[in-house]
Order: sequence, then C-alpha cells, then structure tokens
Amino acid sequence: MGKTMKIVVLLGGNSEERDVSLASGAQVANGLRENGHDVVSLDPAHGLVGLSEEEELLSGSLPRTPSLESQNVSPSMKLSEHLDTLNEADIVFPVLHGGVGENGTIQALLDLLGVPYVGSDLLGCAIAMNKDVTKKLLRSANIATPDWILANTVEEVMEVLDLPIIYKPVDGGSSVGITMVTNKGSMEESLQNSFRHNSLFMCEAFVPGRELTVGIVGRDTLPVGEIISKHEIFDYECKYRPEMADEIFPAEIDEETSRKVSQIALEVHGLLNLRDFSRIDFILDEQGTPWCLEANTLPGMTANSLLPKAAEAAGFSFQEFCERLLLIANDRID
Repeated sequence: MGKTMKIVVLLGGNSEERDVSLASGAQVANGLRENGHDVVSLDPAHGLVGLSEEEELLSGSLPRTPSLESQNVSPSMKLSEHLDTLNEADIVFPVLHGGVGENGTIQALLDLLGVPYVGSDLLGCAIAMNKDVTKKLLRSANIATPDWILANTVEEVMEVLDLPIIYKPVDGGSSVGITMVTNKGSMEESLQNSFRHNSLFMCEAFVPGRELTVGIVGRDTLPVGEIISKHEIFDYECKYRPEMADEIFPAEIDEETSRKVSQIALEVHGLLNLRDFSRIDFILDEQGTPWCLEANTLPGMTANSLLPKAAEAAGFSFQEFCERLLLIANDRID
C-alpha cells in the first residue's frame, strides 16, 4: 500500500440510484479504511455519514435519513455546508450514481475547489451520462452502436425503428427505467409517462445477442464479462437481485472476440474523454459483431456489481481494487 491519505468518499445523493450509491460508497469507504486510510463518508443530500450508518449499509440496511422531499433541499445545499471537509481531503472518491453525482456537476465543484478526485472529470462525465451524445460520438468514430431516436410520437419512432425496441432514459444509470417495448400501445404509454415526468427518453433498436461488459482500470482492461439475464434485457431488478442474472467472469468467448471487444472498450474510453476507470457495455450479435451500448463513468461498487467481479477475476481483492483506483488517480494528479 502507498502512503496513508485523508479521503472523502461521496455517496448517496438525490438521484433514483441513491440506494445503490449508498451501498457502493459504504463498501468503498470500508475497503479504503481497511487499507489504513483516514476515511470520511459524505452524502451530498444529507451530510456526514457516521460509522454506525456505514455498518447498517454494509449489513444491507439503509440509514435512517429523512426524505429529500420533506427537507426541500438540493444536494448542493447540503454539500456547501461541508466545503471544509472537502478542502481538507488529500483526495475525494466519488461513488455517486446518476444525477448531479455522475453528470459532471459534482466534478465541476471539486475542480472549482481545487480538490483532486478519483474518476472522470466534468467533460467525460457529461458526455457519458448523455446516451444520445455518446452514441453520436460512437457513430462518428465508426464504432457500431444500435440505431436510436429521440422522439415525441409513436409515428416518429416507427419511421426509424422496428419493434421490439429498448426504451431508456437518456441520462440514467443502473438500468433504471429501461424497458423493452413490443407493441405500439405500450410505446404510446411509455412516451406519455416520460412527458408526465418531464424526462428525456430515447428509443433504441433491439439487437439480440450476448450481453458483454468490459471494465477499464487506468490504461488496461479487466477480463470481459458476460451477463445472462433472466429477463429479456438486463434491467434494474436483474442487476441488483443476484438470482435474476448469471454474471460470468471471464466470459466464455474465444480469445479473438475477447481481444476485439477489449480494444473497442479502450477506444470508447478514450473517445469519451474518460479517465482512471470505467465500464463499457456491449451486445455481441450472432455474427460476432460487438455493438457498444453505453459507457459508465462511476460503475456500481457493491458486492453484486460487475466491476468488482471483473477485478476479482483479474486477481484483485476488493480492498486491492479500491487501492488500485486510488493510486491511479493519485499518480495522474502528481
């Protein structure tokens, strides 16, 4: 292990992925603390997280914090009360999923404060969080990605795509809100629901095949993984209920395919201006073509998450993996 550092782990936040972030952040904080670091956990939406609350999270419970709606506050308001905590840190480790934690807002704040942090910066986070922008960049670089459209009516969608289609938020993560649409009626219902919530959704061509994922750490790829979902698509339930999907590391694919997918993942990582670590998701179709779906700048770090499983397949314990990410960021900063 390197030098002992004072680290602030950011977890929680106010997005729909708050629960996943709390679980991920508690795991990371515990891993770094076991490595001998001085770790403080900070929830942008509620403030400092105590050790007893972390223990609840590690045991699978959620901390007893009041709802965000009842307080009528934004995460930035709570975070502004703890600027001294951030400024005193040697480095910040964001483990926030979705919303301001992953779209570049928190990263911009840390940049303004001059506080170093693990992971991608404002630009990389903003690009990767917006699936429409991501796919436009992929297409411009001749990287295969399924056809898609941002549409307001069923007619607009049907002019471009055939059923079934994948309906997903443009700026969501953890597979929140992703559904497969198989008929015009359910598509109309999905569109109306997005209008009610003032949300931006996209329709994407469904590509049948095998779901693959590639973790990137520094300039290296981790073993390619395969997700075999009990549902037609790898949705939120399958991602966070272990019995709903088999996650195989390394994937049972030939060496040439593994090398090809890994190389494309590295290209995507660079194209989107990502740094330190990421996870890139693919569909491998029946002809052996990898179709890039999206990039994740802050992948889940729970016991059931894909990136730690890939790291384990590469020979890293969870504590070693956290330390590796910390050292990569620290070397970049130095």
